[in-house]
Amino acid sequence: MQDKEHLDRLRHSAAHLLAAAVLELYPDAKPAIGPPTENGFYYDFGGLRVSDKDLSAIEKKMRELVKNWQSFERIDESTHRIKEIFKDNPYKLELIDELERENKKITLYKSGEFVDLCRGGHVENPSKELKHFKLLSVAGAYWRGDSKRDMLTRIYGAAFPASEELKTFLIQQEEAKKRDHRRLGRELDLFTFSDLVGAGLPIYTPKGALVRRLINEYVEGVQSKRGYHQVWTPQMAKGELFKISGHYDKYANDMFRVYSNYSDEEFFLKPMNCPQHSVLYASQKRSYRDLPVRYTDFAMLYRDERPGELLGLARTRAFSQDDSHIFCTEDQVDEEINNALEMTKEIMGKFGFKYRYAISTRDKNQPEKYLGDSKTWDKVEAWLERIMRRHKMEYVIEEGEAAFYAPKMDLIARDSLGREWQLSTIQIDYVMPKRFGLKYTDKDGVEKTPVKIHRAILGSAERFMMIILEHYAGAFPFWLAPIQVKILPITDRNIAYSREIVAQLKEKNVRVELVDKSETLSNKIRLAQKEKVPYMIIIGDKEEEENKISVRTRDGDDIGGIGVNDFIDKFCYNTSGD
Repeated sequence: MQDKEHLDRLRHSAAHLLAAAVLELYPDAKPAIGPPTENGFYYDFGGLRVSDKDLSAIEKKMRELVKNWQSFERIDESTHRIKEIFKDNPYKLELIDELERENKKITLYKSGEFVDLCRGGHVENPSKELKHFKLLSVAGAYWRGDSKRDMLTRIYGAAFPASEELKTFLIQQEEAKKRDHRRLGRELDLFTFSDLVGAGLPIYTPKGALVRRLINEYVEGVQSKRGYHQVWTPQMAKGELFKISGHYDKYANDMFRVYSNYSDEEFFLKPMNCPQHSVLYASQKRSYRDLPVRYTDFAMLYRDERPGELLGLARTRAFSQDDSHIFCTEDQVDEEINNALEMTKEIMGKFGFKYRYAISTRDKNQPEKYLGDSKTWDKVEAWLERIMRRHKMEYVIEEGEAAFYAPKMDLIARDSLGREWQLSTIQIDYVMPKRFGLKYTDKDGVEKTPVKIHRAILGSAERFMMIILEHYAGAFPFWLAPIQVKILPITDRNIAYSREIVAQLKEKNVRVELVDKSETLSNKIRLAQKEKVPYMIIIGDKEEEENKISVRTRDGDDIGGIGVNDFIDKFCYNTSGD
């Protein structure tokens, strides 16, 4: 596996090649930006109208051009000259002006005949290294992600160092299309969106709400056994709260403001639970004997995501988290994190995820982005690495990805398609307790400041539902399936016996549904399989006579005749999945 820096250089180089090919074919296009992505690259263009059917011609031109690209040559020109080069491109001119205001070096890079505004980071010999790429799709994207700005045309591509890696990725992409959670959400009747309600605000059907609740109840059950206490906090708060926490200065553009008809006070819908949990901790005096205090909160959160970044349940404006905050002494931190890691291992195992960790540290070149002193940051970053080594966890360092108040230990889960998702996070926080003036009385009678541990395991319930929908391809495990069993009578005369079976299953808390419509059995089976119901029970005259049931699985396996109690004992388990 190539290191991330090399992959970024490769993919950034491919973005240059894409822009060059587009300009060869569409000279009036205005290239905007073209960064690397997790599996490839994209480039945004103004003044370009293309569709997916045009991608093969653009890709062909890319392959022609790259044969003569021997290197990327850096060109240093005066700002005035660079503006002359891009005088007809408003997007490049805006970027140049921005760099000029920030007093940053402005450079160009040339390969072949193509020149682009760029800070660097390319492969050494594109003609040899840029071979394994594929253009994927065309989409719209607002300039700078702002819905009030120009709508640009974005072309996505994939790029890898080796052909086998690209081939594997493309196969994975085809499978991912079949598992798209937006399609599955409609087909399985789990959630919907409405323009009347607003973009990024999911509405859950009874089935979707049940799956969401089952996930949260499972996590809450695991947490409560380990001494966590669920709390509930308001979904909005005064701006003063976020000024104390630091979110007002660092995060205000991503928060929804709320206005009152009767007060001049400024309110916000809360984007996270931690400030209110700090207030809850401070609501009474604490002794060292009271610690650790463990709060967990499934309240709704709201973030003003840009419209162009909203995507089904993957990125929403309304969501909830399995959000926990632990207030403890410094000596208790390791034990609390051990406890959190054990819970994480248990929960990831339940859903069948393999995982690794990333330690998100600060960018030392931009200290103004973070709260707290450098010594504390050094201490906590080193501490997280010791924890990883002690637990023999695979991890990488991701510089610049820390929260503004603390470094993070992020879990990266791998799904059934091999895709990776950032889920749980753990943060050791010295900043927030100080800003809120949190105290406890130690055994020597001296007031001290607790350490605050931020911890989520699944992260956003919405995003997690998206992940598991695609992970399972909609075929939830039995404990999580909205309908676990469907009863399919062959004829109307079998309905009465079928209802007896329904009653027996409901008595054992099995979620069961009787299909008593006048349809053919084959059609009933087909629809149940489409809904991905784990088991179908077929009832005919023979089953009634023998006081049995015939069982089929959603995968088409015929289990055959079996007694109802035997079926329950062998195939059904309670809704917690125990």
